[in-house]
Amino acid sequence: MKTIAVLGTLDSKGHEHQFVADIIRKLGHTPLLIDLGSGDDPQVTPDITRFQVAEAAGLNLQPILDRKDRGECVTAISQAAPVLLAKLAAEEKIHGVISLGGGGGTALGTAAMRALPVGFPKLMVSTLASGNTAHYVGTKDITMMPSIVDVAGLNSISKTIFTRAAHAICGMVEAEINQSDSKPLIVASMFGNTTDCINIAAKVLEDAGYEVLIFHATGTGGKTMESLIESGMVAGVLDITTTEWADELVGATLSAGPTRLDAMTKAKVPAVVAPGCLDMANYGEKETVPEKFADRTFYIHNPQVTLMRTNAEECAELGKILAEKANANPAPTAILNPLKTVSVISAEGQPFHDPEADAALFSAIHEHAKVEVINYEEEINSEVFAKAAAHKLLELIG
Repeated sequence: MKTIAVLGTLDSKGHEHQFVADIIRKLGHTPLLIDLGSGDDPQVTPDITRFQVAEAAGLNLQPILDRKDRGECVTAISQAAPVLLAKLAAEEKIHGVISLGGGGGTALGTAAMRALPVGFPKLMVSTLASGNTAHYVGTKDITMMPSIVDVAGLNSISKTIFTRAAHAICGMVEAEINQSDSKPLIVASMFGNTTDCINIAAKVLEDAGYEVLIFHATGTGGKTMESLIESGMVAGVLDITTTEWADELVGATLSAGPTRLDAMTKAKVPAVVAPGCLDMANYGEKETVPEKFADRTFYIHNPQVTLMRTNAEECAELGKILAEKANANPAPTAILNPLKTVSVISAEGQPFHDPEADAALFSAIHEHAKVEVINYEEEINSEVFAKAAAHKLLELIG
């Protein structure tokens, strides 16, 4: 018997959530009704009240409710629910989660679900499931199921959908996953300009008994990789392509946000980091590049992608950021510098060749790094550098 959290605003959607909870119980599992409401009293009796949800994050909900500011109430619950759910999952008190809702319910339910690790069963039945769900799903494996009709009462359509959803979440928690032949995971970041490096390094790591998962450093790829690292499922990080930080610094299109490179620290995972493709920031068509960068060096990768060369000042800042992120990791960490090129197009004779900017990058890394820094008189895609990165990571994993 497994316990399945049933999340919802029970002041307005209580009967719908109770309907799902009853089916879960009939299927042999234990439902845990959690009230995320902040309006009237719940229509059904929750197992965990809205006040207990708030307490999980150290919040006193009553004064917030007394102010009758719906936005403030929803914000408080959306901050507290992820804390509660993550704690319940970590303590193995829940084995899956389901929620039903419209706009507000979907925002609350998925906020809580995003706090759960990849692989944990998560199902959101939503009026918004047929549209753009990126900001609800984020980088987690949340299953979005269209409610077809509004989550507002029980009728022949909603009963059908909610019944299927209850069976679906039960099926998820009952599924046995065969991990007997699984290998420890290593994640690696890659761009078109570092493909050869990662392919060579991955072969070395696979020969050593690891499974290598490769993420394209396009903003979403970096966020997804960070999410997987933070889940605790990863044995090592080969973060060769840290280019997303260049986009974050200058405000370009492929930023993974200011927390990029933080997951290894949170999960305490051994890591090898390199300044791969920090010579470039990514924009769309040429006309999308901000006017303030008009005098910069550009490379038209294709009609939809314009690359901008980072200058010496930006590279110095990027080197500092890279070093400080690496310093924060309590697990064994090293920075490897390919001194000849950090990308294919920064090589001598190529459009982004800029020795002054590269020197600023490497100098800043050495100035600020407290972890081991190793220089190689190699291009980033050379066999020597790629194999060195892989072997160094194996050494750090130990």
